[in-house]
Amino acid sequence: MAKKITDDDLELLGALGVETDARKTGGLSATHQRIIAGFEEIGRFVQVHGRRPEHGESRDIFERLYAVRLDQIRKSGECREVLRGMDPQGLLDASPEISLSVVREEPFSDAELLEALGVDSGGDVTELVHVRSRGEIKAAEEVAQRNPCKDFEEFQPIFEKVQRELTSGLRQTLKYKDNAEVNVGDIFILDGQKALVASKGEPFTNYYGRPDSRLRVIFDNGTESDLLVRSLQRALNKDKVSRRITEPDLGPLFSDEEEEGDQQTGYIYILRSKSEHPFVAEHRSVIHKIGVTGGDVKARIANAKKDPTYLLADVEVVATFKLSNINRKKLEALLHRFFGSARLDLELRDRFGSQVEPKEWFLVPLDAIEKAIEKLKDGSLRKFCYDPEKAKLSLA
Repeated sequence: MAKKITDDDLELLGALGVETDARKTGGLSATHQRIIAGFEEIGRFVQVHGRRPEHGESRDIFERLYAVRLDQIRKSGECREVLRGMDPQGLLDASPEISLSVVREEPFSDAELLEALGVDSGGDVTELVHVRSRGEIKAAEEVAQRNPCKDFEEFQPIFEKVQRELTSGLRQTLKYKDNAEVNVGDIFILDGQKALVASKGEPFTNYYGRPDSRLRVIFDNGTESDLLVRSLQRALNKDKVSRRITEPDLGPLFSDEEEEGDQQTGYIYILRSKSEHPFVAEHRSVIHKIGVTGGDVKARIANAKKDPTYLLADVEVVATFKLSNINRKKLEALLHRFFGSARLDLELRDRFGSQVEPKEWFLVPLDAIEKAIEKLKDGSLRKFCYDPEKAKLSLA
């Protein structure tokens, strides 16, 4: 089975000089390929930092190199021709901030650019002395770049309240699921510190064609960082003890592991009807009963074909979810309310001829129900609603 290539894989390939995009370089001279590769490095810098590289001795050596290289590329007619159609960020159209004393058609090498900056590359630009590796720079950008939060007084009461609710049991911590969603208001534990997502910028597509956004993340030690969503996800994935802090209004619905003192509550179960009712038969794959029971699910449905609750027909169990320490009635009411807009409007006659209207069946695909239960698990369901026209969850 083919293994999916991750962002880290692509970045590693890029650092090793391996072409990772779909554009073919066949037919290009070595000089033109070097121009393209150098320009792409500048583009990646802009993607990460949200600005063009700048000059100045206080800047990182790679940023200074990119700034000089960009000035040179803008002034070169050959470079502009080679890069035609490869400038989605509009870097070629921006006015150079400095003028190079010498302009020539043949691009400077990285070694020459470094020499102009007063840096001795030791003859090999890939082995710069006293310059951090790209991996070290990336790690520093994602972990260490935290600045003092000037308006921390606005966030400190939130962290104090969250800690009180954790102590009292109103909030719980769940293991962070790999690459799980990140939204405004989410709170995590990263490197032993609480991290609050205070804001989220407009979405964009990163260099590797994946969606991303810029975040403002506030930490409980009074610092903040403008991490990208994918950078935060990577940091949470790498931290083996990272956690997501749940919302207080839902409580501990699920747990990854049973702990001493847990009380078995039961199961959420999802059923599909075998009824031959014309409407049910036509839409069988998207009609489901959502229920919660404290007993055995199979015992619960044993006499389904005699019970109007089960549409007077046998049913099949398509999914179950184990619960601990939760009020079953409240949980069931919550799920029914969430999918209320898609409740099945169906009238049946029981074996005594009385009219019944089952209330626990919904015209909802299974994957939407499973998605809602995942949102229950991570405490974010209140941020979503069910859209019956699109048949999926949407942000509220």
